[in-house]
Amino acid sequence: MADDQTRNSGKSDQTKSNDSRLPSSVQEARGRAQLLHETIHGSLQVMHRDFFREDQGLPIPSHSLEDVFKELARSHQVHLRWLAIDARAMDIDHEPRSDFDKAAVKALKSGKEWFETQTEKSYQYVGAIRLSASCLKCHLPARSSNDDRTAGLVIRMSLKQESP
Repeated sequence: MADDQTRNSGKSDQTKSNDSRLPSSVQEARGRAQLLHETIHGSLQVMHRDFFREDQGLPIPSHSLEDVFKELARSHQVHLRWLAIDARAMDIDHEPRSDFDKAAVKALKSGKEWFETQTEKSYQYVGAIRLSASCLKCHLPARSSNDDRTAGLVIRMSLKQESP
């Protein structure tokens, strides 16, 4: 019976209005973005440490996480993507595209941990992703030091609109 209730509550959650899942304030959006950033960042670090071996020809963990990004966009209207900050972009899609991206790159290069902006309808956040020496083998092969570098995780979500 509990399984039926769980299954049924899952179905009703899926049929809820998409707007009901949107954050109702910038503070709520920031909290969600920071939690999501830390979850993705920690997962990426652990997956690299525990599962990625260069010599095995497996997909890199950041690429695998892009499947998670697609699902979050589909199910929660939260859009995520990687952003090159001070190392080589592993994909053309990781290059800064917008004025927001370029401002975020500048902020994270200056040492800030995160950068945000909002409009009446949306919230954007970029959090720093640490690239340690093991990451730099691919991201910065011709480096002159093993100092950590930075990538970014862009998180964009709509804000709930107040009814007139």
